[in-house]
Amino acid sequence: MCNILKKETGNISLFAFDKDEGFSEHTVPFDALIFIVDRKADIKIDGVSNILEVGDNIIILANVPHALIAVEKFKRVLTMLKSK
Repeated sequence: MCNILKKETGNISLFAFDKDEGFSEHTVPFDALIFIVDRKADIKIDGVSNILEVGDNIIILANVPHALIAVEKFKRVLTMLKSK
């Protein structure tokens, strides 16, 4: 992970994953925007699978269960917005 911008109101980070790496289902108290910058990932939001490729993006609302698995080696930019 590489933090691009980190502020009190949110952050922007770049992540790289090898094939079959990812995160198990979890929730976070922030809205998030995921933008795929290289290859492909499966992002499950509230149990629904979303296959995203280069140039795709998706929004995950705060406190919604989600998980991620790298279909192949990939990179993403994650923008998290903190609410007051």
